[in-house]
Amino acid sequence: MLPQRMKKSITDNPKLANLIDLVNLSSPLREFVGQSRISHIGCFMRVWSYIKDNNLQDPTDKNLVNCDEKLRSILLGKPQVELAELPALVKLHFPRNQSNCAVPIMVLFFS
Repeated sequence: MLPQRMKKSITDNPKLANLIDLVNLSSPLREFVGQSRISHIGCFMRVWSYIKDNNLQDPTDKNLVNCDEKLRSILLGKPQVELAELPALVKLHFPRNQSNCAVPIMVLFFS
């Protein structure tokens, strides 16, 4: 997927290497993506494609995403999120340690 030269420069940097490593996904994200293992970048690209394919960007403010039920399942149940929030919200589903074990995520939010 990535050119060999670019892949080498990414894998030489530990912070960037985590972005392309395959990781076991949590259940909600696994159902959304349709795969049990994916990289951070691959996952974010799938989420972004879903947003674009389903025209979920707010027509009046392109920095906002109006979440449908499927997208809410992975974005803490929020009805609307800013584009700047997306990477952090997706990242919550990835384990902090890179031992490639799926970590169940329990999310509590208050109304």
